[in-house]
Amino acid sequence: MKQILFAVVLTGALTAQARNVREASVGMRAHIDELVLPGSVLEVAAVTHETPIVLRIIAVRSHGDRFRYDLEWAGLEPGSYDLADYLARKDGSAVTDLPEIAVKIHSVLAEAEREPSDPNPEVPPRTGGYGTAQIVAVIVWVVGLLMILFFGRRRQIAAAAPAAKPTLADKLRPIVEAVASGDADDAQKAELERLLVAFWRQRLDLQEVKADRAITAIYEHEEAGRLLRQLEAWLHMPEPPQRVDVQALLAPYRSVSADSLDLDKETA
Repeated sequence: MKQILFAVVLTGALTAQARNVREASVGMRAHIDELVLPGSVLEVAAVTHETPIVLRIIAVRSHGDRFRYDLEWAGLEPGSYDLADYLARKDGSAVTDLPEIAVKIHSVLAEAEREPSDPNPEVPPRTGGYGTAQIVAVIVWVVGLLMILFFGRRRQIAAAAPAAKPTLADKLRPIVEAVASGDADDAQKAELERLLVAFWRQRLDLQEVKADRAITAIYEHEEAGRLLRQLEAWLHMPEPPQRVDVQALLAPYRSVSADSLDLDKETA
């Protein structure tokens, strides 16, 4: 009797911890845990560059004659979707018996802000005036020479060396170290992935490519995907590697200043 009571309590505790997130913003990851589905084992169906949902199966467990799944999903376009449409069976059988797995993706931008606005009109610069510019330059040069000859020594102003601007590596380091140690929250994990994808979309000229294709290209790139693949390992591997050379992972980002790229305006 005690064993049955303990099993009931343990099952209730696990169920309370299970995530069941059915709404998210564009590009943000969400999870649905302990989802029991009928039929044989499922896998993610083949996708194209126009697929609006990125779906992953994190874990599969037996549940009688069914299976329990932990799913991770993200939406690339606002709207309502059924995750069952993006699943297929490994044995090739039909998936018509699957229940609806409804999710909703919200846009973080207002409807009027989804398209770039027209630039403000500007008055074109005046042409010509080259001769006048030459005369002014000669006068300035002569005045400067006279000041040197008649006013003696020049003043020397010791200019303080400007403080070194923080690099992108400096911005990424605390987040990477937090993720590596397991202390990062969901917002930090999402921010790290967003910064990496935004940086490499600019560096690899992928701004015009659909988000899922851009992420795939970055993930498969030898240099660009190194930190992104390590991030995937930290987030999704059951036992991710603990000893990782963070300095080596951040090497490609040390030569880039943190404010030289307009990363905050990148969208997923």
